[in-house]
Amino acid sequence: MGLLEDISRFLDTRLEEFIRNNPQIELQILEDKLRQQEEEISKLIVTSKQEEKKFQDRILEVAEEIKIWHERVVKAKSFDRKDLTDAASEREAALLRQGNQIWAQMELVKKRAIDSQELQAQIKERRQEVQAKIAEAAKTAKAKAPFATPLNWDNLYTPPSRDSSDELEETFRRWEMDEELERLKQNMRK
Repeated sequence: MGLLEDISRFLDTRLEEFIRNNPQIELQILEDKLRQQEEEISKLIVTSKQEEKKFQDRILEVAEEIKIWHERVVKAKSFDRKDLTDAASEREAALLRQGNQIWAQMELVKKRAIDSQELQAQIKERRQEVQAKIAEAAKTAKAKAPFATPLNWDNLYTPPSRDSSDELEETFRRWEMDEELERLKQNMRK
């Protein structure tokens, strides 16, 4: 068991190194996670809407029952049947309490749907930010890729800040991308 754990730990470390050395992959992983969250939120919204509809239907059913029992209260009163009037009034009151409980449950489901929609919008915005960073990273990688051209680019002057072999430039670029990625992660956790 210890050997498998060591191998697993070694592979995890190598994977983390690879991802750290290829920030665009880390951005892609983050974008995938955001997409998955967006899909889960969409499912939750659909479920909430279905629950809300069920509660609305149940409220209408209870309202119909209340109407029937209210008419029975009135009828029993008109015939001076106090025993039936009291029983029908109690039933009507119980149905009103039940309707209020269902209404409160429906309001909670509505609030959950609204909160989910707000969260979905935030996730979508963050996902678009990450996609922009991915596009920027791809553009940067493409700019650093060697061009297939007959010109001898070695003789042309390249400013030190643009030199693709400049280790300091590369270090700062990675550091800046790591900071930006960390900012996006922190925003996602909020």
